[in-house]
Amino acid sequence: MGAACDDAVEQLARLLDQVETPLKKTFENLHQGYPTETLVRFLKAREWHVTNAHRMLVDCLNWRIQNEIDSILEKPIIPVDLYRSVRESQLIGLSGYSKEGLPVFGFGVGQSTYDKASVHYYVQSHIQINEYRDRIILPMATEKFRRPITTCIKVLDMTGLKLSALSLLKILTAISAVDDLNYPEKAENYYIVNAPYIFSACWKVVKPLLQERTRKKVHVLHGSGKDELLKIMDHSSIPHFCRREGSSKIRLSGADDCFSLDHSFHQELYNYIEQQALQQELVKQGSLHVNIPDQDPEDAKIVEAIQAEFHKLGEQNGSANVPCCKAEVEEATTVYY
Repeated sequence: MGAACDDAVEQLARLLDQVETPLKKTFENLHQGYPTETLVRFLKAREWHVTNAHRMLVDCLNWRIQNEIDSILEKPIIPVDLYRSVRESQLIGLSGYSKEGLPVFGFGVGQSTYDKASVHYYVQSHIQINEYRDRIILPMATEKFRRPITTCIKVLDMTGLKLSALSLLKILTAISAVDDLNYPEKAENYYIVNAPYIFSACWKVVKPLLQERTRKKVHVLHGSGKDELLKIMDHSSIPHFCRREGSSKIRLSGADDCFSLDHSFHQELYNYIEQQALQQELVKQGSLHVNIPDQDPEDAKIVEAIQAEFHKLGEQNGSANVPCCKAEVEEATTVYY
C-alpha cells in the first residue's frame, strides 16, 4: 500500500477505537486476528473514502450484534433432511485450495433452484458458510501455508443459466446485500465457467458498469476452464464441474461433488455447528431470521440500469421475455459483487 492508503487505514483504525465495547468485541470475530487487512477490505469497498468505510464498518458491526452473527455457528439447520434439501438447491462447496493456499469455492449459479426451503434457511446457510470460511477455513489455511490468508477464490458454474429466474429475485437480492455490505472484498478472483450465450448477453451489460477493481477480478474462462484453472491449482482442487466440458450436468459421488452434503467440507461444517450447539444446549428446530440489510444505493442504480437495458433486449425478442430478463439481471449482478 502507498502512503495515502496507509494514512486511510490509520484514520479508520482511530475512528474504530472510539466505538462502544460490544462493537469492538464483534470486530474481533470479524477480523480473526487480522484487523489491518479487514480495515483495508472495507476501505476498498468504499474506494478508500474513510468516512464512508467507517459508516459501512459500523453498520456491519451493528448488524452482527443485532442478528447474533457471532453465535450463528451454534445454530444448525435441522433436521438433517431439511439441511440436505438446502444443499441440493443452494449449490456451493469448498473444492480445495490454490497453489498459493487460497480456499477454492465452487458455486452452481445456473442450477441452484432455492425452492426446497424458506428464504430464511438459505440466508442462514449462506452466512454460516461465510462465517465458517472466515473463522475456521482461512485460519487453517494461514497456519498451513504460514502466511496470512484472508481471501478466497470463487469458481462460478453457469451451466443451466436461463432467463426464467424471476422467482429467485428475493433470495438472490438478499444474499447479495448480505455479502456486499458485511463481507466485502473476500474474493480474490472470480472465475466464470461453462457460460452459455445468455451469460454473454448479461456480461456485456454488467461489465462496463462495475468498478474497475471488480472488473479486474472477474475472469470469464473458455468452456469448463480446466486448463486455465490448472495454472493456479492442482487437479484435485478443481471443482467437479470443471473437470470436463458440461461435467456439472453429471452428479458425482459425494466425495467428489463439492455441492453434496456427503462431501467432506459439508460434513465437517455440519458436524462443527452441531457440536457447537450441543455445547451451548441450543439445538432446536426453526430457521434463523436474519435482518437483510438494504441494498447499497450504488448497487441498486447499477441493477436499475441493467434492467432497463434488458427490458429493451426483451422487447426485441418478444414482450414475453421481459420479466425473465429482469430476474436474470439480478442473478448476474449477485455473481459479481
